[in-house]
Amino acid sequence: MTTQFTAFARTAEGSSASRRLRKTGRVPGIVYGGSGQPEMIELDHNALWHALKKEDFHSSVLSMTLGSATSQVLLRDVQYHPFKQQVLHVDFQRVDADKPLHMKVPVHFINQEISPAVKLSGAVVSHVLNEVEIACLPKDLPRFIEVDLKDLKAGESIHAADVKLPEGVKLVLRGRNKDAVFATASVVAEEAVASDAPAAAEVAATKQKAPAAGAAAGKDDKKKK
Repeated sequence: MTTQFTAFARTAEGSSASRRLRKTGRVPGIVYGGSGQPEMIELDHNALWHALKKEDFHSSVLSMTLGSATSQVLLRDVQYHPFKQQVLHVDFQRVDADKPLHMKVPVHFINQEISPAVKLSGAVVSHVLNEVEIACLPKDLPRFIEVDLKDLKAGESIHAADVKLPEGVKLVLRGRNKDAVFATASVVAEEAVASDAPAAAEVAATKQKAPAAGAAAGKDDKKKK
């Protein structure tokens, strides 16, 4: 299901015009890319604010209605006020159905609780990547990448090569990240901590006895005198 939103044409330019626009409960924005010219738009602030709270709005192809036309766009940038709950500006990019796009999408982990790492070894699973960049045609864009942890064992990791991707989707990994780690399973060394406890207690007891022995030796010396 495609997420839809409504935009309105904006004519006034400049920072002063944008400030006036925000006071009326609107957000200035721009749409660029594709075969058309950049278009200045404005959106209802409250509607945009609630839309931005949804994961799909950030990682899906969106259907934008502008006047009588509807086009497919991607959210590319959002500027927020440093301390107010206010959106200052938003950028969208038009989608060309025939051209591959690069997009960051969230990573969802499943079956962690039934993995051997957790179920048999009580390991702690760390999610190293929470989002990843992918390349695909707009029609193949997934809302998220799913990583199945059902076979993860203690002491092991899930690497990029282990992740099953949807058809038509490729991971965009550069340099040292070509063998990126998505998740790891580590065992907490409880046994080592437990085995160190008696030794620590013995050291503490020895320290407590030392002053008493010294005091006793002092008393003996006084008696000899």
